[in-house]
Amino acid sequence: MRLRNLIILTVIVPLFVVLVVFSLVAIKSLEDNVRSKLQTEVEIITRALSTSLSYAVARESPAPLEEALQSAFSFHRIYGAYVFDLQGREVYGLGLGKDLFTAEEIRQVIERNDLYSNYRQQEGWTYYSALTPLRTQDGTVHGVLQVNRLNTGIENYTGFISIVAVLVFVIGAAGIVFSIWWGFRRYIERPLNRLLHVMLLVEDGDRSQRATVEGPAEYRRLASGLNGMLDAMAEKDRDIEVRQNREIELEKRLRKSKKLAELGVLAAGVAHEIGAPLTVINGQAQRLARRDVIGDDERARLGRIRGEVERIVEIVRQLMELGRQHNVEKGELALDQLVKSASDLVEEELEPRNIRLDVDLPSPTPHLLANGQQIVQVLTNLLRNAAQAPDVSHVRVRARKNQHELTLWVEDNGPGIPVANHQHVFDPFFTTKPVGQGSGLGLSMVHRIINDHGGTIGVFNSALGGAGFEITLPLSETASA
Repeated sequence: MRLRNLIILTVIVPLFVVLVVFSLVAIKSLEDNVRSKLQTEVEIITRALSTSLSYAVARESPAPLEEALQSAFSFHRIYGAYVFDLQGREVYGLGLGKDLFTAEEIRQVIERNDLYSNYRQQEGWTYYSALTPLRTQDGTVHGVLQVNRLNTGIENYTGFISIVAVLVFVIGAAGIVFSIWWGFRRYIERPLNRLLHVMLLVEDGDRSQRATVEGPAEYRRLASGLNGMLDAMAEKDRDIEVRQNREIELEKRLRKSKKLAELGVLAAGVAHEIGAPLTVINGQAQRLARRDVIGDDERARLGRIRGEVERIVEIVRQLMELGRQHNVEKGELALDQLVKSASDLVEEELEPRNIRLDVDLPSPTPHLLANGQQIVQVLTNLLRNAAQAPDVSHVRVRARKNQHELTLWVEDNGPGIPVANHQHVFDPFFTTKPVGQGSGLGLSMVHRIINDHGGTIGVFNSALGGAGFEITLPLSETASA
């Protein structure tokens, strides 16, 4: 059952029933009091007149009798007074209502020898009449006095007043019920329906819904509370999403670290197994190159053999570095010095191709807790990759400092990296360079160093048109943790 109907049935209806019963009882009591007062007044007047009329009737003189009857009309609303003999015949009378009682009823009053009163109707008028015996001094009854009084207005209309009062009460009650219903619907039901609508939308998954804070104060507090709860839920959802993303990122790092660790174990085994043969091959090639009996072409071929052997040794060394646990020795370093050191190392690769390097760093220069050699290695690898990309004429390094971390971007205007390859660029041996020009381990080393520093690195399509790398590094050990 609706709250509106429940309030009407349990509060309003019982209240109205009590008021109706109280009103009817009050009107009935008023009517009874009026009638009781009327009867008492008529009986008192009748008894008072009976004394003076008894002397007048005993003298058998019409003058005293007429004078006594006329004195009765001095009382309020007395409209008739009559004297009857023992047979019920009229002796003398004045006013209205002579035939209200029959002769038989008058004789019964004489027989009872006591006052008798009752309501009588005659010609559309309502009278209250009283009959009382007239006695002589010795107590002998020698006549009957009849006194007639018309009902007052309130006496005639008590029933009508009761009906009108009930009708007015019913109409007023209906108006009150309608007002309560309308007010409940406008100020309680509609706001609650709006709140319910918002809650249903939120239940269906639309967490952006908010209740309008308007209407009565209670509703405004309720809407504000609901909005606060939804805001808190949204904040919790964002926290959960951030934590989930962090957990996913940590899981990715863990998988990559596990992969690199396995690769390091494999590289250690490979280095142990092929180290000696590679040393023999390199030594024998060096000895052959020293002989005078071979020509320049053979000596060049032996030099290429030695170069490839050294390349294999370097690849094995890098693989072992990827899988090895590193204890990073950190110090507080200025970012501009790190960027300058890296740009100096790749300057000889940028100048021949007329590649412009732009550096945009915050002022004052931020300091971060890091291993300077490794961070310079990261920047050098990224700048060298940008310089080696085809059709590159512009490389940009920029940084921004947030509350607890530093974000660094390295971008170029080259052909970029296809989106499909973004998730593989940090995998060992993955490279987009021609065969023989890259081992595919440089970005893996960059990824490992950034992870060792508690940061993150990602690839994106730069606004310059080429590839872009975003590095996030903590500014302190607390932020790293």
